[in-house]
Amino acid sequence: MAIRAVLWDIDDTIFDYAGADRDGMRRHLAQEGLPGGYPDVERALLGWAALARTHWLRFAAGECDFESQRRDRIREFTGLPLSDAEADAYYGRHLVHYEAAWSLFPDTVPVLDELAGVYRHAVLSNSVAVVQERKLRALGVRDRFEVLVCAADLGLAKPAPGAFLAACEALALEPREVAYVGNEPDIDARGAVEAGLLGIWLDRQGLGGRPELTTITGLAELRGVLRGDTRFGAVSHIG
Repeated sequence: MAIRAVLWDIDDTIFDYAGADRDGMRRHLAQEGLPGGYPDVERALLGWAALARTHWLRFAAGECDFESQRRDRIREFTGLPLSDAEADAYYGRHLVHYEAAWSLFPDTVPVLDELAGVYRHAVLSNSVAVVQERKLRALGVRDRFEVLVCAADLGLAKPAPGAFLAACEALALEPREVAYVGNEPDIDARGAVEAGLLGIWLDRQGLGGRPELTTITGLAELRGVLRGDTRFGAVSHIG
């Protein structure tokens, strides 16, 4: 059966989250000063990124709510016993710089234009809807997607099959009619495959090493994969 819809991840797939987070925090630290425990800005940025992943995994596993993981990240990063209000204020000051750095990857809009009218489009993110809805609107692409499904709001996070299946249900399509594109090989591509979708790993950094996955290194390669997938068992591997 042919692919009829593309289900998209957002952060580090169509939106340069890592770049915006890094640039925003760099500007934030220029005003706030370097937290104790970090010898320089570069190592502080590495620490900030590592803490983001650690605390997001806690949230995805249901160990805390969205606000708590963010506050705990701030406390660990600053090394200070901040109150909830103080942690929120610190994050709010960072948010101004982070949002000023928001941008889509250069290949996002051209590929959405190329695929428009051929495939339906929707989003499945492990974030919360209020965050991703605002982000997509600010970036000017919310109207490109029929459906926005946020796994955290479902109580199911990728790579759980139920998260992918909920998005397919929202599109009223069978999993085998849907391709999922994301930057995480296991959470996104492998998870989608295990749920019955065509899972596509967007390996922008050219890391490779996952020959079992359908892989692209840029979105310009996506249409060829979608056209070439016959869903009769064999999948195309690029890169």
